[in-house]
Amino acid sequence: MTDQEDNKILAILAALRPVHWIKNGFVAAPLLFSGMYKERGACFNILAALICFCAVSSAMYVLNDLRDMREDQLHPVKRHRPIARGAVGVNTALILIVILVLVSLAAGWRLGSKFLLIALLYLAVNAAYSFGIKHVAILDVMVVAGGFVLRILAGSAAISVSPSHWLVLCTIMISMFLGFTKRRAELVSVEGAGEHTRKVLQDYSVAFLDQVIPMVTAATIICYALYTVDSRTLQVFGTRAMLLTMPSVMYGLFRYIYLIYHSKKGSDPTELICRDVPTLINLVIWVLIAVWVVTKGREFDLF
Repeated sequence: MTDQEDNKILAILAALRPVHWIKNGFVAAPLLFSGMYKERGACFNILAALICFCAVSSAMYVLNDLRDMREDQLHPVKRHRPIARGAVGVNTALILIVILVLVSLAAGWRLGSKFLLIALLYLAVNAAYSFGIKHVAILDVMVVAGGFVLRILAGSAAISVSPSHWLVLCTIMISMFLGFTKRRAELVSVEGAGEHTRKVLQDYSVAFLDQVIPMVTAATIICYALYTVDSRTLQVFGTRAMLLTMPSVMYGLFRYIYLIYHSKKGSDPTELICRDVPTLINLVIWVLIAVWVVTKGREFDLF
């Protein structure tokens, strides 16, 4: 294999944005929070669901980059994306989209009609986002939040459980928190420029976002707190020890806000979370406590 072919493969892999597959972890959340993680069949179903959503989300990333190719070429950072810089051609990108959609449908087919319907809805919503909704202020963030909710619903459908309504609300709020903080970071990064490379930024202002962000932050904390003490949570886990994860959740939100306001970061939430060591440590702590509560919390009820 020549160096040129190696570079082509690496460019294609980069276009799929595998680092963003971490977002599909929401698909697996129902497995942990329903207590079905010990069932082999449920684990295999979640694995198939993850493959489906990783494929379809990558297809949407390629579609979005294809759609925004001209705008990205003017952006100081996005111009280095494989499609924007020409490392992945238009025809190759279109073939990638078709292959990824077929892979996602094949992975989702065995999980039943309900899961497949949710996956198709996710595909349709993201296509609509790429072709217009992303240019509509506020609605753009709400649609992205809806994508995370669809991940939760898909994971629940894959193992035939109903998600906690507080968990769904929590997902909406944390997604909107990440969305609005991302818009603020993007807005700050292009201040002083004659023209925004992202059209929707023209309809946002730092003053507006500085009012919205505290609201969604408070709503996220409240929804998560109510989830931890909800009667259904107590019924599933046999304990209210999930309250022990509250400090970690609050620190994570406050740390993220700190980075947005003081370090001028956040235009790529996934990159920020993966590269900020305190955030990663905090995430590991949250996971460890949550897993302990789910697996052993019933034996050590502290409340």
